[in-house]
Amino acid sequence: SLGDEYEEGKDAEIDVTLEVLPKIDAPDIDGITLERLTVPVADSEIDETLQRIDDQNKTYKDAPKTKKAADGDQVIIDFVGSIDGTEFAGGKAEDAPLVIGSGTFIPGFEDQLKGVKAGDEKTVKVTFPNDYQAEDLKGQDAEFAVTVKAVKTPADSKIDDDFAKTLGLESADKLRELVKAQMEQETAGLTRTQMKRQLLDTLAAGHDFPVPERMVDAEFEQIWAQLTQEDQREDDPEAAMKEIEAERDDYRNIAERRVRLGLLLSEIGQANNVQITNQEMSMLMQQAAQQYRAEDRERFMQFIQNDPMAAAQLRAPLYEDKVVDFLFDKAEITDREVTREELEAAIEAEESTDEKPKKKAAAKKKPAAKKAPAKKAADKDADEKPAAKKAPAKKAAAKKPAAKKADDGEKAPAKKTPAKKPAAKKAPAK
Repeated sequence: SLGDEYEEGKDAEIDVTLEVLPKIDAPDIDGITLERLTVPVADSEIDETLQRIDDQNKTYKDAPKTKKAADGDQVIIDFVGSIDGTEFAGGKAEDAPLVIGSGTFIPGFEDQLKGVKAGDEKTVKVTFPNDYQAEDLKGQDAEFAVTVKAVKTPADSKIDDDFAKTLGLESADKLRELVKAQMEQETAGLTRTQMKRQLLDTLAAGHDFPVPERMVDAEFEQIWAQLTQEDQREDDPEAAMKEIEAERDDYRNIAERRVRLGLLLSEIGQANNVQITNQEMSMLMQQAAQQYRAEDRERFMQFIQNDPMAAAQLRAPLYEDKVVDFLFDKAEITDREVTREELEAAIEAEESTDEKPKKKAAAKKKPAAKKAPAKKAADKDADEKPAAKKAPAKKAAAKKPAAKKADDGEKAPAKKTPAKKPAAKKAPAK
């Protein structure tokens, strides 16, 4: 800051306060031992996946007009919804396909169509769920005048070469190979998560040095912004906010740990000449640019090229991955085959309990607009990523590149929430 008094033509006195990065002793990276848990893909699991693909691509054939609709059958219907005799917006459709028992429409709708035949007219009476997204329909009793245009039954299907060709593949063998490769890739990602968590915990346990408060502040602000944003989507935002406020110190500890690990990984990378090539950086920029409209991509590329801080933010996750891979290559790794459930349990168990807030019950979220309430999906925390930077990030004037998905390292502080089910097509009410 400038002094209180200054005159034109005279020397100015400026007080500058700097926060310097800590001196980090050469990290000891010799003798690291890790266990790699691998999940072999069983033929039965491939068969189950292929069956799901078959079910998702199921076709239906016309049934005799006397056929009564049952679970698994598809009905083609027109419907008009009303409340107290008045039609409501979004409650009308023509030639809507509906599979009985699919849980696509609001509760009770499909059950009342069991036994209908082509040409039948039926009044379906339902009550919209209290957590339905449309405020004016929550808890409302409604009637749908339904006309059944046709009843169809599932066509016989077989996972053979002809089926594979409908998916753009040359044979059933190629389809099976593709499914197996995708399943192996997915479990390989979990294996890496488990190994990286071990590695980061090992590094964190072996190195404890003070970190710049401003860097911790910046990381904590990012964590807190994420949490408060999630809380606004909860049914009771005020209660959710009180819950995380009680754990503020725990989240502060997470921020400090992230910064320390980020500095540590950066130090290891520099000491061992880990680098990102110009080609890798160019590919990274091109991938990040895809999130923007075509006309904005060139401007984004120029922004990254002209702003060193933005470029550093973009390259940090990739640099971290390369340092982690370098450490994997140096570590002594033993392999052990496990089931997927055992691997996921190991990932949960390996989080640092002294740095991570206690798990909380998942708060119920409002379902997306759909025909039926969303079913709860298995809760799964995102993974925490070290703040791999040499200086606190400053806000960019232009659009910042989208943050990379949480890395496959430590657990993120984000609270667990049930996953949303995609909105179904042609709902009786929107």
